[in-house]
Amino acid sequence: MLLQVHPENPNPRHIGIITDCLRSGGIIIYPTDTIYGLGCDIFQHKALEKIAQIKKVDPSKAQLSFICNDLSDLSKYTKSINTPLYRLLKSYLPGPYTFILPASKEVPKILQSRKNTIGLRIPDNIIARTIVTKLEHPILSASLPGDMVEEYTDPEIMHENFENLVDIVVDGGNGGMIPSTVIDCTAEPYTLIRKGAGEWDQSD
Repeated sequence: MLLQVHPENPNPRHIGIITDCLRSGGIIIYPTDTIYGLGCDIFQHKALEKIAQIKKVDPSKAQLSFICNDLSDLSKYTKSINTPLYRLLKSYLPGPYTFILPASKEVPKILQSRKNTIGLRIPDNIIARTIVTKLEHPILSASLPGDMVEEYTDPEIMHENFENLVDIVVDGGNGGMIPSTVIDCTAEPYTLIRKGAGEWDQSD
């Protein structure tokens, strides 16, 4: 299904269709503030496995992260955040960043890396955060498979390419072509893992 959702004022009925799909183990493609993502409910193990199959990777080795609604939501899925780190996160989020943090017990084991870390995002995208708010917990964020980034900006093309693999392509307008900036915050000094859409000053 290709479902058009208003990027600034999402129709509650449309959001309900999406969250019902996620709760039932469905897979979606959805907009963020960077590139479109492949997602599911983090507590639907079969859906997590299906995403790993789509990406042709082991779930424990895949580069997966969570989309959270706000910092209080994010804080549930990582171990205690000290005051300087909280201020840092608050200054950059919402925004095009993925912060790698120590995973809390709330993170399903299948999604924890071997280092017991998890990537956490709060995108500056109303559709993505509205879905998370309605669902009442994070959704998985994974990149779409392949290297043809150009094909991942147009929801209609994504629907043509993935309609047999996903349940809903959420059309929130054309997406970007640059992924998020990834910062490892598990140890100081924090490390830039991937330079993406977000600016990062290593002296921060």
